[in-house]
Amino acid sequence: MRFLMNTCRTIMQGSHVERKGTQEYREETSFMRMHPVDMMDLEIEDGARVLVTSPHGLVVLHANASKEVGRGHVYVPLGPYANHLIGGETHGTGMPDFKTTSVEVSPTDQEVLPVWKLMECCGGKRYEG
Repeated sequence: MRFLMNTCRTIMQGSHVERKGTQEYREETSFMRMHPVDMMDLEIEDGARVLVTSPHGLVVLHANASKEVGRGHVYVPLGPYANHLIGGETHGTGMPDFKTTSVEVSPTDQEVLPVWKLMECCGGKRYEG
């Protein structure tokens, strides 16, 4: 099922940005909020794992129900998981499109990767922690 992904900082994500190897940072950046009716349409429970795919990459996240997110939209906190889904095009502004990424969401049994493994998968340096 296709959605429009929006990203934004959370207080917890921002407070852990210097401790990216911690479990707290992983938990704060590896979830996706979506409307409960959209979750029902996908037959996924609150907290279930979902595969999120964009034209730029894919990640496994936990899906959390939120009536604050409109139907047809999903919200992912900024961080390494969201960055795997966002393209590098900046249209000359220096900022990627953090609010307009089209994603496909489907249920999965795959595990959510730790941050260090996610970084290694894209050629980055392993975060210690």
